[in-house]
Amino acid sequence: MNVAWIAGLPLIAMAALLARVVARRGRTGMTILAGIGAVLMAGALVLLVAALTAGSAGAATGPAAAAAHAAATTAASSVTAANTAALLGAAIAVAASTIGAGIAVAYAGAAAMAAMSERPELFGRAMVIVGLAEGIAIYGLIIGIILIGKA
Repeated sequence: MNVAWIAGLPLIAMAALLARVVARRGRTGMTILAGIGAVLMAGALVLLVAALTAGSAGAATGPAAAAAHAAATTAASSVTAANTAALLGAAIAVAASTIGAGIAVAYAGAAAMAAMSERPELFGRAMVIVGLAEGIAIYGLIIGIILIGKA
């Protein structure tokens, strides 16, 4: 079982904590956050390349064993490729829908707050619009669950 990605979890936690502290510094803080994001992206790409290029550790000792190993490797690689594609698709679906929902909630929430500052009775209607924007993330999560179920 390849659990090399777990090494990156403390880095993600530290980046989140640092982002919380740095976000209060305005423009300089945003520049620092962009740098942290670039470092995390580079680390994720390194882990992705390491996971995709990991070879099998077994060595064959004879021609029959070599043929059996080649057949097993071919069958396993086709199953692994399908699983990898499904899991990658699930990750893209969840990530893209979450980012889209965040953008939608940002704009809808700002507009709702502006409308409620002038007319407080619009609270219910405004929250429905913000809730609809949050539904985008739920749809992406459902697609991700379906794709993981197919893997």
